[in-house]
Amino acid sequence: MAMHKATAQLTCSRLTLFTLVAVFIQIVGLSLFVYGFFPVKPALSGVSGLESFYPPGYDAGKNGSEIQPNLPPHQLKSLYQELSGIAPAFDRLILMVIDGLPAEFVLGKDGQPPLKDLMEAMPYTHSLLSTGKAIGYHAKAAPPTVTMPRLKAMVSGAIGGFLDVAFNFNTQALLDDNLLGQFFKIGWKMVMLGDDTWLRLFPGLFSRHDGVNSFYVKDTVQVDFNVSRHLEKELSQSDWNLLVLHYLGLDHVGHIGGRSSFLMGPKLTEMDEVVEMIHSHAIQPQGDDHERTLLVVVSDHGMTESGNHGGSSYEETDSLVLFIGLQNEITDQASVSSIHQVDLTPTLALLYNLPIPKNNVGILIAETFDSLPEDKRLRALQLNSWQLLRLVQAQLPAFSYGGSRDVGLSDHVQSTNGECSGSIERTLCCLYTKAETLSHSWESMSGSRSEARNDYKVAVAAYWDFLNTASEWLSRRVTDKPVSLLAFGIAAMALSCLIFLAILICLQREVSPSIQHVRKWCLQEIFVLSVVFILMMSMGSSSLVEEEQYIWHFVTMTSCLLLLRQLLGSLHVGSFQSSLTLQKQNQRIRFQLCSMILLLLSGRILGGWHQGGVNWTHLPDISKWLEKSRSGSIRSIQLATGLLVISLGLFALYLPRPRGKAILLAAFSFISSGFFVLRYVMKHGEENAFAFSNYGSNTSAQIIYAILGISATTSFLVTPWLMPAGSSHDHSRHHLNSKQSIPIGIQHEDLLLALKDSSYVIGLAYVICCCLLQLLLQQGINAMPILLLMVQILGSMLCYSQSGQYHTELVEVASLYYLGMAGHFALGNSNTLATIDVAGAFIGISSHSIFLSGILMFIITYASPLLFLLSLVMFNSVKTTHYLANDAHTVNSGQLLKTMLGFPCLVPLCLNSILLTSYTVVLVLMRNHLFVWSVFSPKYLYVFATTVCIYVGVLVVAVTETYALLVLAFRRKQCLTGHGVESTGEEDALTTYNF
Repeated sequence: MAMHKATAQLTCSRLTLFTLVAVFIQIVGLSLFVYGFFPVKPALSGVSGLESFYPPGYDAGKNGSEIQPNLPPHQLKSLYQELSGIAPAFDRLILMVIDGLPAEFVLGKDGQPPLKDLMEAMPYTHSLLSTGKAIGYHAKAAPPTVTMPRLKAMVSGAIGGFLDVAFNFNTQALLDDNLLGQFFKIGWKMVMLGDDTWLRLFPGLFSRHDGVNSFYVKDTVQVDFNVSRHLEKELSQSDWNLLVLHYLGLDHVGHIGGRSSFLMGPKLTEMDEVVEMIHSHAIQPQGDDHERTLLVVVSDHGMTESGNHGGSSYEETDSLVLFIGLQNEITDQASVSSIHQVDLTPTLALLYNLPIPKNNVGILIAETFDSLPEDKRLRALQLNSWQLLRLVQAQLPAFSYGGSRDVGLSDHVQSTNGECSGSIERTLCCLYTKAETLSHSWESMSGSRSEARNDYKVAVAAYWDFLNTASEWLSRRVTDKPVSLLAFGIAAMALSCLIFLAILICLQREVSPSIQHVRKWCLQEIFVLSVVFILMMSMGSSSLVEEEQYIWHFVTMTSCLLLLRQLLGSLHVGSFQSSLTLQKQNQRIRFQLCSMILLLLSGRILGGWHQGGVNWTHLPDISKWLEKSRSGSIRSIQLATGLLVISLGLFALYLPRPRGKAILLAAFSFISSGFFVLRYVMKHGEENAFAFSNYGSNTSAQIIYAILGISATTSFLVTPWLMPAGSSHDHSRHHLNSKQSIPIGIQHEDLLLALKDSSYVIGLAYVICCCLLQLLLQQGINAMPILLLMVQILGSMLCYSQSGQYHTELVEVASLYYLGMAGHFALGNSNTLATIDVAGAFIGISSHSIFLSGILMFIITYASPLLFLLSLVMFNSVKTTHYLANDAHTVNSGQLLKTMLGFPCLVPLCLNSILLTSYTVVLVLMRNHLFVWSVFSPKYLYVFATTVCIYVGVLVVAVTETYALLVLAFRRKQCLTGHGVESTGEEDALTTYNF
């Protein structure tokens, strides 16, 4: 009666409805929170104009200098030059972007020169630096360190929002005020060669262009050749004022082989030859009869040791700014200064007499104006200060500046040496007032400026104090969060979490009364549940977020050790049992012991495969040791791993007793798919690791995608139709669960056993196809971890098939979830965007596709969680269903479906929901933390992606089991009808379609 009552309370239809409602609420809450917490930073509308050359609040009309906004380009250019008061030093500009070039490759690090092989790779560039013909800077790039937001920062001077990392894959036109727009207003002709991101950011501005796609990272040759082949011709032309060159090859070399790739040296030499060509053709000949040209060599970001980028480490944010053509006396590279990447914007604007873009937060680079007279240098500082002051006034509504006569500031005006303190409004206003006062004081000494050298230095220092303070505050300013959106988002996620917990508790109560020995597993259950609290507490520490992999490895190893302890204690059972029963129970425990030892060994190897997430990547590990060995060893490991995956798949396929067409079909698909993957590794493995893609490799990869997709889909669609669904002596003995008691009604109909056999074959097909796909997509060094993950899955299935009534499904499914997350970090992933494998996302893709490459990138990154989620289909075939025996005659298809899907779907959703809600709260609490954008926000993007992964995995499991049950129930009903069997009430209950 109790079972019947519970069933009435939580039917399959109600379970499905409540779960879908909870998922919908969670999606709404997550969307509201992401939209509220990660807004695009607000920007001032419009563009800077003639008002930029007047102080803030200055009314030009009242002073007889009416501003005319609609002047022709040539007149506007002349007016800008007249108002700026700074004669332009150059007539043309060449902006050369070397994508992904770390500044230390050219300028060294910590006062030390670059490595000898790096200097030898770029001899001409280093000769320019050593002779004072070039001046270089370490330019700090703000995260996220990806191309599109970095280009926007260099031309607008604004630091974009964190979610620009997502917009990087779908670049839209830049509508904010920027240098290229300002150049266009004064009639400059612009030419662009290289990364077509420029064409998407600035549509219609370039009179000539030849763009290449930046995301196809397998190409390290053609992307740069496409730029250089036009270069000599363009340098000989005189019909352009701005030439943009964006070279992508070095960044692609990094993605493919890392900083130490054998392709890095030749690529640096190629870039050095381009610098030499430009310098000899455009810089050296300039004089009175030549247009003066400035060459600026920049990089948008650096790269990690593995060649990736996107995070906030020094290696990723260390970009290059190199001025060639300026007259300077800096020849000692040890004295190289550090600047911010956004400082390039005001520097170029002032060098070419342009209004500084409205949203710029950068400050001019002082050395670029050393050749100017003192009054012109002071004028440049003044113009930069006016622009930042306008931006401060827009960002602080309470801020009001009315000149040196401001109320409450007279004390600072009278005593310019006083300290400025108090609120940010008072501090900035005080610093600006002091600088303006000192500047006017020095300017008034027109006849004795040479004697007022100290006064000039004090005025300059005052301007720098204001510029540095304002720039730092504007750069760090946290965008105001819409509290209502954040509150609604968190409330919705918390509500969905409570719904998941309530459903899971109801389901557990329905099952628990029939589990007699559940208390023996109390310690294991407590630990599995305590993992959630361990993770929740660790989320508040930036160091633990960066090194989260250690927590997951500890959790999985400890869980296995606790289970091992329980198994060893269970070997000594009560003496009242018969010797035969005791022998069978000990044999079952030995199977579990072997499985646990297998899990421990594979888990330990996985834990040591990749060392560290962010801070400890320099420590030795197995992957580094293999990479330093012979080049053919990794390919040999790939081939051996592929053979073992196929062999283990066939062994697991033929392990059960049932035989039939479904088994033969699955075996054929495993062998054929494996053959094509091994063939690809043998033929194109080296290309996949270091060189370029070609038509043959792309075609081979596409064939493998098709074969794996057809194999998985065919197993899903065909297996339930080929699996024996009638009563048979062989089929009635379940392959891994024969010792479990099966309800008499279901055993008579054989529906449950047929469903389990179908789930086993389909689930194994999912696992094998997924492993083979990862062997194709993952880096060669990750081949062995893929095999170990498969071993963990099979070992877990063996253990759970022998668990009898000692385990609960909650423990088993949660353990699989934890193994999947540990495997995620074992494959080299971390909570920084720099570990995302971009190169693998273009295997088999001949041209860039945001959709296809995005799917491949997701599959590579979440290989382990997806693999363990798909294994839940296989888990359904080995788990215990003995609690159905208490009420066999009331079990219908809906009850059976709920039994198969309840825990495998609810446990991952519930665990992820708890972690998602908890980390959302942590992110709100850490919104003012120093590392909110470098540590906590990237982690939240991973939490978001993990949620998507859970949805995909649970959906596949639910669809697979539902389809299999529908087919088997339909076939069973047809079988009964075909044999003329009169349907009874029991049969109707078993074959009903009312879920």
